[in-house]
Amino acid sequence: MSEASARSLGKGEAVRGGQAPGTRDVRDAPDLRDIWSVTTSSLLQEARLLVRSRRIRVYSMRFCPYAQRTRLVLKAKGIRHEVININLKNKPEWFFQKNPSGLVPVLEDSRGRLICESLITCEYLDEAYPEKKLFPDDPYERACQRMILELFSKVPSLVSSFIRTTKKEDHPGIKEELRKELSKLEKAMTNRKTAFFGGDSVSMVDYLMWPWFQRLEVLELNECVAHTPQLKLWMAAMEKDPIVSSDLIDAKTFRGFISLYLQGSHEACDYGL
Repeated sequence: MSEASARSLGKGEAVRGGQAPGTRDVRDAPDLRDIWSVTTSSLLQEARLLVRSRRIRVYSMRFCPYAQRTRLVLKAKGIRHEVININLKNKPEWFFQKNPSGLVPVLEDSRGRLICESLITCEYLDEAYPEKKLFPDDPYERACQRMILELFSKVPSLVSSFIRTTKKEDHPGIKEELRKELSKLEKAMTNRKTAFFGGDSVSMVDYLMWPWFQRLEVLELNECVAHTPQLKLWMAAMEKDPIVSSDLIDAKTFRGFISLYLQGSHEACDYGL
């Protein structure tokens, strides 16, 4: 079982091993007798490599689209990491020390520093690990990706409203609003004339939007993209991306999670394990 599919930690449960990323056992410290002849510059270089070689940790939840953003970026950039799933219906007390809001994702970097909010964690990862950039270097192209994200900004709340509403009569109105927002993205994709929103290959903006598109079929919202041929081509191309295909959602499992989650069940986050 992969870490991303591991059971979540709930109230009264701690991370195995106890020692947080970024901390160092005194037994790992170098013997000063062995480094007296090492130059300052080489010592600094060694220290940087040591920090970068440690795995970072992401506090996540299997079904959370915001946490999925961070997981996708970590995988796409090839960053060694550890996934700790949190039971969002029965959160451990210590998790509020990581993020007082109690939300995921939370990134704990190799120095033990904490970064919250999905967009911020993804931007941090792209800057801190620049070997494979997902945002373009060109300022204009980077601004274009952020403008596309602004066009997308209402989609997550509409999908959430569709899931949470207890009044079935509200569904048609939510679907119509969602169609309008997706039409804006269809126009943007048509104007770009590329396979992906960032160009001819998958980039940051594609990964940041994908989790909600991935859920459309499971939630029976595919009709909302029926009028968007370019978006449908983009969705098909995204499904072929190896990073995306490694983090797919089983429809039956997701529906089971939703049912339990809306009931407030402590078992929701681990449904299907």
